[in-house]
Amino acid sequence: MNCHYQLNEPMSKHTTFKIGGEASLVVYPESREQISRLVKTARDENIRLLPMGNGSNMLVSDDGIDACVMILDDHYSEIKLIDEETIYADSGALLIRLCRFAYEHGLTGLEFAYGIPGSCGGGAFMNAGAYGGDMKDVLYRCDHIDKDGNEGFLENSDLKLSYRHSAYYENDCIITGLYLKLKKGSKDEIKAKMDDLMNRRKTKQPLEFASAGSTFKRPQGYFAGALIEQCGLKGKNVGDAQVSEKHAGFVINRGNATCKDVLELCDECAKTVFEKTGVKLEMEIRVTK
Repeated sequence: MNCHYQLNEPMSKHTTFKIGGEASLVVYPESREQISRLVKTARDENIRLLPMGNGSNMLVSDDGIDACVMILDDHYSEIKLIDEETIYADSGALLIRLCRFAYEHGLTGLEFAYGIPGSCGGGAFMNAGAYGGDMKDVLYRCDHIDKDGNEGFLENSDLKLSYRHSAYYENDCIITGLYLKLKKGSKDEIKAKMDDLMNRRKTKQPLEFASAGSTFKRPQGYFAGALIEQCGLKGKNVGDAQVSEKHAGFVINRGNATCKDVLELCDECAKTVFEKTGVKLEMEIRVTK
């Protein structure tokens, strides 16, 4: 299919956690046509196909993945203006690059996403958000390839965007493109807000260590990090997996953590928090094996 590919590729190279065994095959499509052909071929050959973006919300098994992993990254990452207030982005483009593109064109509404390490497709898939904003505030349409390899789209309420959720959790479609409606704004004000949020991230989050961002979803009425700290788990470790001493909402990889280490630590945190507070913690990170 004329795609770049690699055999027996360590997934630790492709996740921000820097954890994961080998994938049987990794491919890097550059067009919707290639994505469609890969989906159809995988279906016809009964091969498991696993799409991913920047791997910023994934924890991959130490045993690896017996699948064809389709990575949508800078090989598939066009960003362009549709009109004066609308941006189109391929799903492989990084959110941070999308934010800079919006700033360069004097468009406001995406500042909250500046510093989120995921791809645009991943951001739409999980309705990524931070600092009081999320993708549903600006995203109104996603193009996709369905499980039969056909092109389609969802828009507006059909996207079913809610807290860390979209329709794509259930429909087995692969997001290929995003359409975002923004507003004209002051470039100085946009840059000031982006800089402020980035500084807050650097000050409060353990960006110096590999992680998958916030480990647990925010329980209604609570903050996961505060509950974990309240239960005396800040700094707790299993092997090289550790509850960050900087922000208890992050489980970090101090160097050589395994998937098993992370899961054991997360289970211990969830169990302890429930026993002491009665609040159930649900993992935000997607575990893949």
